[in-house]
Amino acid sequence: MNVLETRELKKIYKTPSGEVRALDGVSISVEDGAFVSITGSSGSGKTTLLNMLGGLDNPTCGRVIVRGRDIGRLENDELTVFRRRNIGFVFQNYNLVPVLNVYENIVLPLHLDGREADAEFLDRIIDTLKLREKLDSMPHMLSGGQQQRVAIARALSAKPAVILADEPTGNLDSVTGMEVVGLMKAGAAMFHQTIVLVTHNEEIAQMTDSIIRIEDGKVRGGWNEKQ
Repeated sequence: MNVLETRELKKIYKTPSGEVRALDGVSISVEDGAFVSITGSSGSGKTTLLNMLGGLDNPTCGRVIVRGRDIGRLENDELTVFRRRNIGFVFQNYNLVPVLNVYENIVLPLHLDGREADAEFLDRIIDTLKLREKLDSMPHMLSGGQQQRVAIARALSAKPAVILADEPTGNLDSVTGMEVVGLMKAGAAMFHQTIVLVTHNEEIAQMTDSIIRIEDGKVRGGWNEKQ
């Protein structure tokens, strides 16, 4: 079953020199529980696509459907609540709240939604991501790799339909980056999470179940290990 799909998605910017088609008719589908990477050169449209998938930007035309809901039809307040409950984000710069400790950062999405944490589920996430000894630490006390693990734990904690990760290893060294993606893959399998990851790193992309290649705003092929 598809948890996420786009239909003829377009994003067109008007510039003094003419139109820029950041996305030009992109139609993709992602199955529930899949770990997918989106790759392409700089300026290919991959981050624009990720922003559309997360409802962070609006397409010029086309549809984004998450868990059967066309998010383009939601009012702003509806979209905010839907996004908080169904979409988790992992960014290159971690985006942790500096005045909250590790545990508080992890459960923040739940508290914003007025929900209590599933203690057993949270314990499994914390142990899987090797954060047990860091729960009382503040973000500035952590290494880059540890901060990214906290960001992943935060995204997992709300049990979203899909997690969107934008260059999550961009600020990490190669060894730490591979470790973080390995933990994401393990978490996806263990907690049956769907993850869509944007990366320009081919080695990272090869760790995922399937690859969607974007160039000039169009899908230019891909690879699926299940084919």
